[in-house]
Amino acid sequence: MAISKGDTLPNATLVQFGENGPEAVELGEKLKGRKVVIFAVPGAFTPTCHSAHVPSFIRTKDGFADKGVDEIICVSVNDPFVLKAWGETTGASEAGITMLGDPESAFTKAIGMDFTAPPAGLIARSKRYAMLVEDGTVTLLHAEENPGACEISAGEGLLEAM
Repeated sequence: MAISKGDTLPNATLVQFGENGPEAVELGEKLKGRKVVIFAVPGAFTPTCHSAHVPSFIRTKDGFADKGVDEIICVSVNDPFVLKAWGETTGASEAGITMLGDPESAFTKAIGMDFTAPPAGLIARSKRYAMLVEDGTVTLLHAEENPGACEISAGEGLLEAM
């Protein structure tokens, strides 16, 4: 069953590329006492993710800060090396967006947001969504029906709903 508004996110260990290489990130610790936006994409460098989803959060970053959001996190079922390169290529890292990998899809599966599309080579990937999380609880969730769409899960869609 997919996560929904009012649910508490499960603790998960995600991974990011730090100063000395890959570093584990305990999501529960990152969310504790904070207001955080998490958006997820089917894959780094894939067309909609690259040209629409990440840029929408770069454009709206200041608007989220004005509404008290402490951090914007992008989650993808990719390794930290790919996410580091993608964050640099898109400008997301420079904009201050945190790029976290869920390489085994453990978090994605735990919240029921996984899908598989073999013809596209996407196995155990994340559905496209954006959520507002306050102290670990989902207070707003916008999930796309189609992984190729980026409308309600775009930065503008989530920001407008806040």
